Amino acid sequence: MNTTLDSPVSAVAPVPAPVKNDPSRCPYIYSNGKRCRLPGLRAHHGFCLGHSKHITPVPFPANSYDDSEDLSPDLLPQLSEFDSALDVKLFLARLLVLVTKGRVSPRRASVLAYITNQLLHSHHAIDRKHASDLANRPLTIDFGDFTCRAR
Repeated sequence: MNTTLDSPVSAVAPVPAPVKNDPSRCPYIYSNGKRCRLPGLRAHHGFCLGHSKHITPVPFPANSYDDSEDLSPDLLPQLSEFDSALDVKLFLARLLVLVTKGRVSPRRASVLAYITNQLLHSHHAIDRKHASDLANRPLTIDFGDFTCRAR
């Protein structure tokens, strides 16, 4: 009797081995060295839903802004007081340049812009007050020796 297995019927078909670097699978590695079999999700950086909780989030880079830096030489070179709307406009233009260069944080810039907005509104209030004071004051015309007052 022939005991060799030459017949194709008795041969077992080979099972394909799972690919270790399959990009569609979750890249989580268990402590025993085996990889997770679940499909990875793009929204979870390639990890499956269960293992996305185990990954440590990558921290954002540290804020490169120094909000305690003195910016008065750059923002206020010739401006001593904000007496007019033109001074406020020049200040805001310089602030915009510093924000776009990355020297001022957006948060600090919004605070400074809010303060200048309040200054601008106070200028309008002062102007309205002066205009109402002038309107309520009696008109005086001086002709030298003769003074005439209108009511």
